[in-house]
Amino acid sequence: MKRLTAILLSAACLVLGMAAASAQDKYPNRPIKVLVPYAPGGATDITARIIGDAIQKITGQSFLVINKPGAFGMLAIDEMAKAAPDGYTLMIGNVSTNAITPIIYKDKLNFDYKQRVTAVSNLVDVPAFLLVTTADDFPVKSVPELIDYAKKNPGKIHYGTVGNGSYPHYDMAYFAKRAGDLDMSALPNKNGASGVIQDMLRGDVQAAFLNVGSSAGMVQSGKFRPLALVNNTRLPEYPNVPTMKEVGYADVGTLAWNALFAPAATPKPVLDALYAIVAKAIASPDVQEKFKKQNYNIVPSKSVADAQSWLAAEMKHWETVTSAVKIDVGQ
Repeated sequence: MKRLTAILLSAACLVLGMAAASAQDKYPNRPIKVLVPYAPGGATDITARIIGDAIQKITGQSFLVINKPGAFGMLAIDEMAKAAPDGYTLMIGNVSTNAITPIIYKDKLNFDYKQRVTAVSNLVDVPAFLLVTTADDFPVKSVPELIDYAKKNPGKIHYGTVGNGSYPHYDMAYFAKRAGDLDMSALPNKNGASGVIQDMLRGDVQAAFLNVGSSAGMVQSGKFRPLALVNNTRLPEYPNVPTMKEVGYADVGTLAWNALFAPAATPKPVLDALYAIVAKAIASPDVQEKFKKQNYNIVPSKSVADAQSWLAAEMKHWETVTSAVKIDVGQ
């Protein structure tokens, strides 16, 4: 009898083990939460919602976008990195939050970012405008005019950034340096791109690097004036806006990216399954059309390993940039 009981218990354990393995093999089998380190409306949030809708259609599981702005992305990074490494708590971040923040705020993260966070796939590159406001009849209409105005009115130009030490902050600081050490001051906004847009509409900020998707409406309405474009080529929708290279500043401005991240301890089969789902989503005609409307460049990684190598190279690049351009980030 004891032997029969033991056999039955062993069989039950085997069945339960097979069921658990089967459940893991069917990733995802419950809702996925993705953290976005910005308020709704910016490029990263737009990317998350486009990808999320497609993943939900492919998997039949909810893809919950949770906006968690603040602390230069560290709030979102911390929650994602410390979550169970099972593929159900992810993050879509950008160059500021997932390449620059881990470098300049390294001491504020209470864990080793490179050991706790892994890239699953790059998703898109986001072209940006160098913009000025038209509020208060701000007269600048070109990059040379912006430089000339800054030289004649030292300290009078405030530029917007989506956070202290963000890539648009570094971009404008580097532009000011390259254009002759212009006296321009940063006005960071903790509410991301939407906050910078409001600052520009009020005339509190005269200039900014803002992605094309989030600022296109203001450009089309005449409230913002694009002086130049951060992209490899001109955009068909804005044929009269020159690239930064064309105006003589090829090395200024970041063709920003949005990418998907997961806890580094996530099992490889789950990461590979997640990558395959993302690759299928980003290849769908619906997603391609939506990104095209946002003027995003679609640049998925070739594999999880490729994504990890790409992130390592990005961080090395920004270690160089943050050493060259000194910004007081208030450590």
